[in-house]
Amino acid sequence: MSALFEPITLRELTVPNRVWMAPMCMYSAATEGPETGVATDFHLAHLAARAAGGTGLVIMEATAVAPEGRISPADLGLWNERQQQALSRVTAAISSHGAVPAIQLAHAGRKASSRRPWEGGAGIPATDGGWQTVGPTDAAFGDHPEPDALTVQEIQRIVRAFGAAAERALAAGFKAVEVHGAHGYLIHSFLSPHTNHRTDEYGGSWENRTRFALEVVAAIRAVWPAELPVFFRTSATDWLTENTEDARDGWTAEDTVRLAKELQQAGVDLLDVSTGGLVPDARIPVGPGFQVPFASAVREGAGLPVGTVGMITEPAQAEAIVAEGRADVVLLGRELLRTPYWANLAARELGAERRWPTQYGYAVGSNA
Repeated sequence: MSALFEPITLRELTVPNRVWMAPMCMYSAATEGPETGVATDFHLAHLAARAAGGTGLVIMEATAVAPEGRISPADLGLWNERQQQALSRVTAAISSHGAVPAIQLAHAGRKASSRRPWEGGAGIPATDGGWQTVGPTDAAFGDHPEPDALTVQEIQRIVRAFGAAAERALAAGFKAVEVHGAHGYLIHSFLSPHTNHRTDEYGGSWENRTRFALEVVAAIRAVWPAELPVFFRTSATDWLTENTEDARDGWTAEDTVRLAKELQQAGVDLLDVSTGGLVPDARIPVGPGFQVPFASAVREGAGLPVGTVGMITEPAQAEAIVAEGRADVVLLGRELLRTPYWANLAARELGAERRWPTQYGYAVGSNA
């Protein structure tokens, strides 16, 4: 039997296979008015198609817990009732195809208020329709506008916003929630010594730099059912310390294994392992499966289930990663944009059972 198509159970939630859809921002919500941050018919069709294609778990794109936490003005949000209602349609569509709906909750921090990628991705100043960003300090990301350094009271308000968004996610029908702690966004910028130079209880020592992440997890766990899982997405390395030609100090793979142990104690059930994103000029050795070793290190060093991402495109490649115990699940991003039915096509190649919609089954047949 294919290891990739074996079910996996986290707490009391069983996912039908190990092919999961990674969260990918679509930058397609309204940017102003009562529909700001609200999921549209595009989001419904986009995510339901991947569920119909046999994907086991579908993670909704980074969804901001507060207006100022959006990466761009066109990002999704989950800070009000209208946004929650729209997401209920999406979770129902995903579930109707036998997949599990999940959501990534996020705050973009100093990388917020940016133009969409196809508009260049530059920071939008408040004078041009953007907003004042925030971070652990006032150090900017690249050439983006300087953020405001968060006060302790403001940090605690964001922690509460994560908890409130998790409550809305549950009401909207999501069965798993992922904390976005990667790619240079707010939580990651608190974790890394490169960006966190605070001198209060949220900076300096390991305990202080990880405090915000653990408080966010605690706030979510306080409202999330004990029988349902919480995930945490991490950048396992900033790609600074590993580069002998780069004198900057950053977050490392060893830090990630240490954090994984603490996250597990705090109630996290799976670490979604990515890398990078903290600085715009890090040298990253990109290639097929280049992030898998970091997931493997967490799995071996912390004993926490892991997902792995990054240039995983072939069924045999994904099967080997899971079968050899290098990761528990494989999350596909761009490949699922190119091939929405990747999971069912991979199942055919690997000799596993396909999960076609009933409406398709009579037409595609057992050999499709």
